[in-house]
Amino acid sequence: MCGAGGCVWAGGCVGSSAEADDPETRTRFAYNIHVNGVLHCRVRYSQLLGLHEQIKKEYGSNVVPAFPPKKIFTLTPAEVEQRREQLEKYMQAVRQDPLLGASEMFNSFLRKAQQETQQIPTEEVTLDICLSNGQKVTVNILSSDQTEDVLDAVATKLDLPDDLVGYFSLFLVRESVDGGLTFVRKLQEFELPYVSITSLRSSDFHILLRKSYWDMAYDTDVMDNRVGLNLLYAQTVSDIERGWILVNKDQHRQLKSLQEKGSKKEFIHLGQTLKYYGYIKFDPCITDFPEKGCQVIVSAGNNELNFHVKLPNEQMKEGSFKVTRMRCWRVTSSQVPVSNGTTNPCSSAKCEVKLELAFEYLMSKDRLQWVTITSQQAIMMSICLQSMVDELMVKKSGGSIKKMLRKRHNGSIHRPDSQQAVKSPPLLVRHGTTKLSSVSLRGISASNSANDISGNDFHGNYAFEGIGDDDL
Repeated sequence: MCGAGGCVWAGGCVGSSAEADDPETRTRFAYNIHVNGVLHCRVRYSQLLGLHEQIKKEYGSNVVPAFPPKKIFTLTPAEVEQRREQLEKYMQAVRQDPLLGASEMFNSFLRKAQQETQQIPTEEVTLDICLSNGQKVTVNILSSDQTEDVLDAVATKLDLPDDLVGYFSLFLVRESVDGGLTFVRKLQEFELPYVSITSLRSSDFHILLRKSYWDMAYDTDVMDNRVGLNLLYAQTVSDIERGWILVNKDQHRQLKSLQEKGSKKEFIHLGQTLKYYGYIKFDPCITDFPEKGCQVIVSAGNNELNFHVKLPNEQMKEGSFKVTRMRCWRVTSSQVPVSNGTTNPCSSAKCEVKLELAFEYLMSKDRLQWVTITSQQAIMMSICLQSMVDELMVKKSGGSIKKMLRKRHNGSIHRPDSQQAVKSPPLLVRHGTTKLSSVSLRGISASNSANDISGNDFHGNYAFEGIGDDDL
């Protein structure tokens, strides 16, 4: 999931082909990998096969999952579907493997493919990074710089110490006309921020610098540095102004007094006592809890998902779901027809992606129940849950949050087999030919292990245009 992204991944599945020596009847295929419904890159079978061979050479055949073999003759419809399933399982397995999915070989392949697909040459460019107070930091980078490189450039420009860089991340956000902020995803190690933001071709999207941890106890580390203090202060002020942190009149008066005095640490300390401090608030969406079709505002923070639900009788109800009581969760992706008063089947021009986050929750000692959230930010919600579990696992094992953040900054966190609760965002496979076609998908099912806190299960129907001529 690009979350992975975190993010949600979807790759184009290979299909059948006419004989290679008959160009008039040859059907061409390619693989489209999507992040949050946006095209990340387009690759051919031969490129994926080359990647597979490289991974196998580096890590050995026993580690690498089986790759769909080449075919000499035209594939039958049944074989096309079989290959689609094989490719889906392969991409899912590689991405979710703690060693392979975090490897530089795999991530650099995706970064290179992204740059080639978007046809953006490597050159010196400037990139604006937004801070929580609306200020922009302009950094000079290469268009081919990865997320970590850009984060380092921002830290250097701000004079943020190296040991604090891992406490922050870059997020892709969308700003509405009224100033509202929608978190799309956290930028991942497999993408190029300049290419990601440029390919969207919209001034509504920005890259935002924000703290990447949840436990407010780690604020102390950040506040010990002047730049870290300023960044955390700006974020706290912004969250209060947006209404993400609840403040009553008396508290507002105290905060205003501290702000006028320039008492930033005291301002943050007071902020830490307020409800929803450090939470990320999501756009209004739909849930099936406690009843189907309820409108809900979801916030993530303090190791929980908080619900503000509007019931059918117009009553408001608030509740929280602790991540420690979630047995597993999954994100599903599907295409649904845009409502236009007709019953025509879904086509590429009349479809929209529907995302759902569902988690199995321990309601009582012996009762588990699935709760579903229908939201375009479902992937971002899942990313938040994963990072919460990361912190809890480190804390439980007696590890250091500083070491975890440093590993996260330098690469992905390696977890022992006994701690494989958090999985990388899955890659989904879409089926494509030169004609627009729609196929059903189903990803790898979430684990049934009692220790598997975060599983991911994607399915959906897609239609897209395939390209390429070397899928055999």
